Amino acid sequence: MGVKFKSRSSKDGYRGRTAAEVRRVSKYHTHSIPLDMEDIERDYDKPIVEACIAAKTSLIVRVGMLELGAGTGSFRVREMMHRIAYPMGVHVRADVNLTDIEATCTDGVSRITEVVDLPTTGVNTERIWLLEHFADWLSVKCGQAGTYHAVTVVSRELVDNLDEPNVYAAARKAVKEVLAQDQDAAKALKDAVATAVHNEDEISQNRIDAAAMDTRTAAGLGTVGSTPRPEDSKDSKAASGQSASTQGEAHEKARSSEGAASPEQSVSPDRSASFKEATDSKEPAPSDKSSSPESQATGGITVRQAHERLDLIERRKPLYSPLFSGFASAVACAAFVFLLGGGPYDMAGAFVGAGIGQWVRRQMLGRRINQFFATGVAVIIAALACVGTLRLVGIFDPVALKHDTAYIGAILFVIPGFPLVTGGLDIAKLDFPSGVQRITYAFSIILVATLGGWAVARIVMLNPQGFEPMNLSPWLMAGLRMIAAFCGVWGFSVLFNSPQRMALVAAVIGALTDTMRLEMQDLLHVPPEMAAFLGAFLAGMLATVWRSSVRHGLLPPHLGYPRISLTVPSIVIMVPGLYMYRAMFYLGQFNTLNAMDWAFRAFMVIICLPIGLVTARVLTDRSWRYDV
Repeated sequence: MGVKFKSRSSKDGYRGRTAAEVRRVSKYHTHSIPLDMEDIERDYDKPIVEACIAAKTSLIVRVGMLELGAGTGSFRVREMMHRIAYPMGVHVRADVNLTDIEATCTDGVSRITEVVDLPTTGVNTERIWLLEHFADWLSVKCGQAGTYHAVTVVSRELVDNLDEPNVYAAARKAVKEVLAQDQDAAKALKDAVATAVHNEDEISQNRIDAAAMDTRTAAGLGTVGSTPRPEDSKDSKAASGQSASTQGEAHEKARSSEGAASPEQSVSPDRSASFKEATDSKEPAPSDKSSSPESQATGGITVRQAHERLDLIERRKPLYSPLFSGFASAVACAAFVFLLGGGPYDMAGAFVGAGIGQWVRRQMLGRRINQFFATGVAVIIAALACVGTLRLVGIFDPVALKHDTAYIGAILFVIPGFPLVTGGLDIAKLDFPSGVQRITYAFSIILVATLGGWAVARIVMLNPQGFEPMNLSPWLMAGLRMIAAFCGVWGFSVLFNSPQRMALVAAVIGALTDTMRLEMQDLLHVPPEMAAFLGAFLAGMLATVWRSSVRHGLLPPHLGYPRISLTVPSIVIMVPGLYMYRAMFYLGQFNTLNAMDWAFRAFMVIICLPIGLVTARVLTDRSWRYDV
């Protein structure tokens, strides 16, 4: 067996380019994989499974790079790379850290090593979701079954129409059409079986079951993990060839459904025509050369076509403008302040400060300003805007001047909830390098934010002592908490670039779990650490129930969102930002005992959040329950 080993750097991709092009690429795309190398260019227009190991690796590593850049944990990055590699017949071994991936891929004959790194990190839940669909789309195009959605038409419509502005509406419309067609197919199949049984009792039940499965596959409704088997198709055709003339219509319908059962038919652009041929015609549905089983079996999609889809995913603009992002931040932080015990004045100050601060941060990050510098500037501006708002209101109502603690809520939009949680999840999967790096990064952001808030407090002589109790009835407080938690989680989901439906689902989960957490603390006197654990555990279980309901057809298939896109936004609002700021505030006053006290309080709550999610995953996910 011959072995080929390559290690390549980004400089190898600059041959043949002008000096200006090299400078431009090195400045903005240092993490890109060079696609103009000889071995990749040679197979760029070949079917994927026929391409060389270098071309296949370019897809695998690029998907991992996009997933990592979206802010997810290393365990999900490796899982996604494996899902991309499997239909191409490639085995991948990857080391994933906060901003870099080193992956070795082999197809049993050759092997190659690629190293990519990101200039920065961030969070983009929409990209995480689209990459899940891309993996299913690629798998079906290569003749394999989808593993993410039971209804493969969802992934097909989303990925094939990424260049359209209303891609989500188009995908929902396509799913509704296929579900309606499935009902018609079920009725046609029932009539066919009834006719066959009436005329001849010798028709076997396994042929009926095969026809039913093939009919669903033709509509893109095959079950997860199942693929049509060629031998089943041959047996069915042989059985239909032996049928009598009185059974002709029933058997011809079964044969037609078998002819539409191949994976390429399930991803055909013309769903209506192929489905009608699969259920109503008396001749097997014709198939052109481009969608034949042979072309799909050899990877009917080319390397170029796959990279073009990834280009669309990578270049998608944020769903929300800086102005709307600022509004979402304002809503989230105002709700956060209420959940911490703040009143109307505190919420108003946090609303103004957080909105302006997030707008400034988006503008700076859009210009590729250093992330830590942008965070520090945004926090200082947010705190000053909050204090200025309360001082302005204090001219008309002096009571507003006493709400010094409100500015803490105005800076909570920078809480790095995603790296905090994913870092804990990585450690739970024994990936200590990635987990430690993520947690270090999160605490670095927290340190910059708290230092900025402390500097403002020292400049304008603030003395935050906490929020005054509002003395509301328990039932009214519970209702208001649920509303505030819903708005807060929705706002954080928008900051994470979640589509609106995804944000609303996460908001419902967050409203239930965070309200339960706070009520347990108030009514049952549960310690905050245990309440945080139970809240995160419930969020993980609800996300699993939602995901399972979609997979089993209890909810529309286009609502099947990744768990991490639902759980992390729903528990970010449980992160003890007030505890962390108080620790820094007392540390700035050299009151080390109080600083250590609040720091350990925050630490205990923070570590309980990922533990709650991990517990839920261990109980509901076999891959988390066992070390394999």
